[in-house]
Amino acid sequence: MSSFDIELNQVNYRYEKELVLSNITLRVAKGDFLAILGPNGSGKSTLVKLILGLIKPTSGEIKLFGTPIQQFKKREWIGYVSQKSNAFNQRFPATVFEVVLSGLTKKTGLMKKYPKNKDNLVLQALKSVQMEQFIHQPIGELSGGQQQRIFIARALINEPKLLILDEPTVGVDHENVQSFYNMLEELNKKQEITILLITHDVDTVSNRISHVACLNKMIHFHGYKEEYDAMEEDVRENWYGHSVRKIHHKENVT
Repeated sequence: MSSFDIELNQVNYRYEKELVLSNITLRVAKGDFLAILGPNGSGKSTLVKLILGLIKPTSGEIKLFGTPIQQFKKREWIGYVSQKSNAFNQRFPATVFEVVLSGLTKKTGLMKKYPKNKDNLVLQALKSVQMEQFIHQPIGELSGGQQQRIFIARALINEPKLLILDEPTVGVDHENVQSFYNMLEELNKKQEITILLITHDVDTVSNRISHVACLNKMIHFHGYKEEYDAMEEDVRENWYGHSVRKIHHKENVT
């Protein structure tokens, strides 16, 4: 098996006549905790859709775990968590148990029965995110940060090798952001799950991640977090046309 969980080689993506992503070459190794940074409109969500196989590149090659994406069948190896505020109806009538259990359909299929040990699988997934005490509570009664933990548990029930999170702290109050990132760090280090995190909150998460990729239609930088920290601010401004730190603090407030 390849030592890379994700490989993109000279990937381009056009939407109608607009070039959204240009010549993207990116490799994410097993065990990496990669934060992808970029301003609005930089192509971050498009990149995630390409990796998930939801859209096809205009050109270039994508591999998952060493297999060309067109041939990759082990979808349960990849867990995905979107922005809660954009993806979830707060009045959805389901308990925490039911939400996490629904994650098993990725492995079993919609029409197949759940395994006999389903209760234990749900409990173990919730323990991974320190939320087992809420197992029978309606999910709509939980806070934003608690709900995001439940969605991660839903992804973890399939024991994924790779976890992709698209700005998961949107809608999470500031007090709970630190504990949320602590939980991701534990999943990465103790369970050895590779994490790809789309975020604007690089200052808060910086002491947990191992790598950074700077995206603005193309990859301007991909390397160790220490290399990113050592850069001059004006270098980043040349990539984005503004201060990265100023813009992401603004967006967290709104």
